[in-house]
Amino acid sequence: MSLAGYELFAILGFIFAAYSVIANDSIQTLGTFLASNSDRHWTILWLYASSIILIIMAYGYFGNAGDIAFGRLNKIPYPDTGIQWWHALPPLVLLFLTRYGIPVSTTFLVLTIFATTGGASTEGVLGKMVLKSALGYVVAFGAAAVVYALISRSWERWISKTRGAPLGSMWVVLQWLSTAFLWSQWLMQDLANIFVFLPRETVASAGDVAVTFSPAMLVFATIVIVLVQGYTFATRGGEIQKIVLTKVNTTDIRAATVVDFIYGLILLFFKELNDIPMSTTWVFLGLLAGREMAISIVANLRENREAFFDVSTDVGRAFFGLIVSVVLAFGMPWIATGQIPSF
Repeated sequence: MSLAGYELFAILGFIFAAYSVIANDSIQTLGTFLASNSDRHWTILWLYASSIILIIMAYGYFGNAGDIAFGRLNKIPYPDTGIQWWHALPPLVLLFLTRYGIPVSTTFLVLTIFATTGGASTEGVLGKMVLKSALGYVVAFGAAAVVYALISRSWERWISKTRGAPLGSMWVVLQWLSTAFLWSQWLMQDLANIFVFLPRETVASAGDVAVTFSPAMLVFATIVIVLVQGYTFATRGGEIQKIVLTKVNTTDIRAATVVDFIYGLILLFFKELNDIPMSTTWVFLGLLAGREMAISIVANLRENREAFFDVSTDVGRAFFGLIVSVVLAFGMPWIATGQIPSF
C-alpha cells in the first residue's frame, strides 16, 4: 500500500499516536535528560535525541529485515478491514490524558484495541501484555529497591550535599551515553505503539511470523517522529515532565545517569525475553517506586508517608490507564458493529 493510498483514519491514528506516545512515554526516558540539562538550549538536546532516532530506524530497517517495530507487531497483524475510527480514537484520548499529566500506558491504550480485534491470530495477546507489564513493574521495583537500599545512604546524600557544585566533564559524557542507551531501548520497545497504524507486509519464515515496512513508511514515520520530538523538547516535556521533577535528585546529572542506566538494562532484558509488547510506563513507575521507597527508608531524604503517597498515586494513574484502555478496546467496536471483541 502506498502512502498516497493510505486511509484517513490510519494517517490520523499515526499522527495522534506519534505525538501522544512521544509526549507521554518518551519523558520516561528523556525526562531526566531534560531535567539535568536544563541549562542547555533545547535544540542541542533535540538534535542528539534525533540522531539516535535516525540510527535506530536505520538499524531496524536495514539490519532487521525491514521491521522498524522490532518484532513487537509479529502477533498483532494489520486489520483486514483497514484502520477504522475506533482504532484512531485511543491515541486521541491519550492526547487528552497527556495534557493533564496522567502517565498512562500507551502500550495498553493504543495496542489493546488491535489485540482484541485481530481475530484468532491475536487471541490471548492482551493477557500476555498485562502479565509481562506487571512482571516488568515487579522486576523494576525490586531492582531499584535493592540497588538504592545499598547506595542511597552514601550516594543520594552525597548528591544532595554537593548539589550545585562544579562537576567534571566525565559526568556529562556518562549521562549522555546512558541516555543514548536508554533511549534506544525504549524506541525498540515502544515504536510499535506508533507503527501499528502503518501498513506492513507479513512474512512467514521458519514457522514464525515477521513484518516488514516499505521505504516510504520508513521515511514518513521518521520525519513525523523527529518533528514531534522537537516540539516535546521545545516545551521541555510538558505536563508529564512534572512527574520526573517530583522525585528526589532527578535534576542532578549524576542521579539521572544511574536511573537511566538501570532503566535501560531492564528494558533490554524484557526486549530479549520475547516479542510480546509491554508497558514501559509500568516499568518506569516500578523503577521510580522502588527508588523512592528505598531513598525514604534508608537515606531519610523524604518522609516515608510522602513517598508512599507519591508511589500510590503513580500506580493509581497507571491502573486508570489500563481500565480506560480495556473499555475503549471492547466498547468502541461494540458500539460500531454490535459485536464484542474476543479477549
